[in-house]
Amino acid sequence: MTHYDIVGDAAKIFKTIQAGGVAIVPLDVAYAVVTHSAAGVRRIYTAKGRSFEKPNGTFGNLDIFDEVYAIGQKERDIVHTVVAQHDLPLSIVARFHREHPFFAHCEAEALERSTKGDTMDMLLNAGALHNQLADLSWQNLFPLRGSSANRSLSGSKFRLQDIEAEVVAAADICIDHGLSKYHNPEGISSTIIDLTNFTTLRFGVCYEEIRVILKNKFSIELAEKPSSGRLTIV
Repeated sequence: MTHYDIVGDAAKIFKTIQAGGVAIVPLDVAYAVVTHSAAGVRRIYTAKGRSFEKPNGTFGNLDIFDEVYAIGQKERDIVHTVVAQHDLPLSIVARFHREHPFFAHCEAEALERSTKGDTMDMLLNAGALHNQLADLSWQNLFPLRGSSANRSLSGSKFRLQDIEAEVVAAADICIDHGLSKYHNPEGISSTIIDLTNFTTLRFGVCYEEIRVILKNKFSIELAEKPSSGRLTIV
């Protein structure tokens, strides 16, 4: 089994992004392209050929989640159960506190491209490197935002060498940790659940396990179709 320098790689990635750069980051759910600055966000959208109507996601951990989202205890319990008790990756969408200090130093354009109305997408528990970066993000009140490292609508990439040249060229640093844990032939990344109405916004990895947890423990049947006007990350 290959062992990677999680702490060292996270430090290099974070330093690059703090300097205004863009990083390609290996996650358990797929490789991601990540930044903080408005200029970095524009580079990502251009490289991906991505519509500005599609917001980025934000790296998170349970500390960030608990602090920045305007949700009830039931929603918190659901996310903690899926992420902490069952150790599954999950992206959630919910209303957030825009005035929270976590966002105090965000450029308006960068924040706009990572939210939709009063909601924001956050990825949780997507592997050791993701979690280390989320911890650095929280410690420094410095949001990390991005999306899957691929040309838009071409499917998630699970190896660095499979990422299109245009996307690789947009990055200042690329970290190679081999094949993503949840690689799959369908090219799907994390499952996205809208906590405002328990709608599935994206059927992704570990979806069936997540669906069963919500049904058995919380008596929630996830809606089978995305609701209109809500956030999706591709």
